[in-house]
Amino acid sequence: MKTEKENYFDLVYQVVRLIPEGKVTSYGAIANYLGLKSGARMVGYAMNASHTQADVPAHRVVNRNGILTGKHHFSNPSEMELLLSKEGIEVIHDKIQNFEAHFWDPNKLELDLL
Repeated sequence: MKTEKENYFDLVYQVVRLIPEGKVTSYGAIANYLGLKSGARMVGYAMNASHTQADVPAHRVVNRNGILTGKHHFSNPSEMELLLSKEGIEVIHDKIQNFEAHFWDPNKLELDLL
């Protein structure tokens, strides 16, 4: 039987799987989408545990300022930046450049699908 935390993590992973290549979102945006406006920290916990899920693009989740705060949870701290670079996202000093242009808001998901 899954715990409530595991169910929440699964919901986070479902949202993260929807982030398009070349886009990023924030912990807070995911929490807001899931109805937990102050749940950014829980999303962070889920992302820290996501490396056991091969199909979760954890590198696409950053903090609200576009900083790669989760990079230390990858097998190599530079892996997050390398994966983003392969998707055309420029990172300088652990910060996504032109963050607003790369930001994907899950709350606009339904609009994006129309």
